[in-house]
Amino acid sequence: MPDATTTTKLIKQAALDLGFDAVGIARAESLDQAYAHYEDWIARGYHGTMGYMERNGESRHNVSHIVPNARSVIVVARNYYTAHKHPPDAVGKVARYAWGDDYHEVLPPMLDQLCQAVRELAPGSETKRYTDTGPVLEKEWAVRAGIGWMGKNGNIIRRDIGSWFFLGVIITTAELDVDAPIEDFCGSCTACLDVCPTKAIVQPKVVDATRCISYWTIETKADVDIPIPIVDNMDGWMFGCDICQDVCPWNRFQTPTTENRFEPRNGATVFEPTEIVDLQPARFTELFRQSPLKRPKLAGLQRNAKALQQRGKPTDRHNEEPP
Repeated sequence: MPDATTTTKLIKQAALDLGFDAVGIARAESLDQAYAHYEDWIARGYHGTMGYMERNGESRHNVSHIVPNARSVIVVARNYYTAHKHPPDAVGKVARYAWGDDYHEVLPPMLDQLCQAVRELAPGSETKRYTDTGPVLEKEWAVRAGIGWMGKNGNIIRRDIGSWFFLGVIITTAELDVDAPIEDFCGSCTACLDVCPTKAIVQPKVVDATRCISYWTIETKADVDIPIPIVDNMDGWMFGCDICQDVCPWNRFQTPTTENRFEPRNGATVFEPTEIVDLQPARFTELFRQSPLKRPKLAGLQRNAKALQQRGKPTDRHNEEPP
């Protein structure tokens, strides 16, 4: 049987061979302080209508509730940056992560292969993987595993690939060598806080989702009107928002991903709002198959497009403040 150090090196190499851009490991232990901050965030109502975030607290607090006798948490990162930009002053912009295929289609098969490698390299071990699909504080684990530091915009940042990457987490009973967290290199920079048009970043590392453009254009149900203060500050975004990442100095050093499925479909990074408002269901299904833009459904995307069209126009709605 190989020792923990050898097993750890082999698992990390397997992750890189599968196409992940970074891999780190943390000890599976109770997240007392991080979970206390999470509970405070929930208590403040910053999660908005995302009620699922209130559930399964014991699993977020301690991953041993997910995998009994868990000893290690493997965290991987996959770069999704592509060398394209939105046209100047574009209206109908789509967040960079959603230009290509949904990462829920791309990452899980890679994680399944890595889980299999773990089981082969650490016989008898149990594993369970997640990629934004369960009650796991993925960003906290990424920090603990040395993947990156928590930026003031709430995103994990690395010096080599910035913040344009997806996270995957594997909880395992395998005893592995752990990595140390890395230094926070945000320094005194406040670019992300200063530029957010809706002031959703209420303090460094704390985002009020109910003031976030991404929350309103992705997470809310189609029958919920976007508040006027958000509409008037959407800055042309129809699905998601990248403003706080676009201004991050560390994203100047980004290099393109090797994953072709993250390239913009047909080169499209923007959709004309009128085109979306007039889109028929069959065409929506065809156009956005296996795309993140399916998330709000056609009705939600059309709600967003109409909000962009009405910006600055008189309205009889009275929702002057985000709930």
